Amino acid sequence: MKILLAENIIIPGLGRTQGELRARMAKPLLQSIASGIWIAEGSDVSFHGFPYPTRMVIIKLSDGDLWVWSPVELSEVLRAELNCLGPVRHLVSPNKLHHLFLSSWRDCFPRSRLWGPASTIGKRPDLTFERALTDEPPAAWRRDIDQAWFRGSPFLDEIVFFHRESGTAVFGDLVQAFGEEYLRKRWKPWQRRLAQWLGITARSGARAPLDVRLSFIDRRLARQARSKVLNWRPERVIVAHGEWQRHDGASFLARSLSWLG
Repeated sequence: MKILLAENIIIPGLGRTQGELRARMAKPLLQSIASGIWIAEGSDVSFHGFPYPTRMVIIKLSDGDLWVWSPVELSEVLRAELNCLGPVRHLVSPNKLHHLFLSSWRDCFPRSRLWGPASTIGKRPDLTFERALTDEPPAAWRRDIDQAWFRGSPFLDEIVFFHRESGTAVFGDLVQAFGEEYLRKRWKPWQRRLAQWLGITARSGARAPLDVRLSFIDRRLARQARSKVLNWRPERVIVAHGEWQRHDGASFLARSLSWLG
């Protein structure tokens, strides 16, 4: 008879749970991109009928806690890999569009704290958040991560983050860089033409979608946020949707955010 062990039960003589051992045998989902920072690719989600790739970021803070940005769909293997890194203590939504998996993550990691801008908090009254995120990072991660608040649109505001140690900026929807291979496999020909017109491909500028850009009626505060981001001089830029930048991130962002004027 086959006996199934609970994921959190330590296997005698091995000192690890069944889930942690399975994670070590499987192809790793977490990719280390620099000291103290990892990414994980998620499954596609549908946005107004268009397939969107997803990506999350994990940062190990100075106190050993894990900071998880825009959580993707949680699997047993991903959970076990995270448990090997440290305790998940912060679940972060950068904007009101990045909230789909917060509930399942909160249930799985009940000691974690939920964070997001006021727009996310207003969209998810079923969840209990910490105080709304703004331009100033909370004490919980101020030593390791800075942030900038892009606002001025009635449709979308976003908190952008910067991991100091690795020189990595993290963007949700204000920078989208769909690759040609992904579009060719997942989007129909007319959708690919629309992506080029919207400016959300790596080749067409890696910008926010045109409708989002046009919705920034008051760009003064967004320009201030851009100045803060460019002053970080990031080397890398992680984006939720599309190809992320491994080098020369500051120049990449200067081009991508040039639409702000």
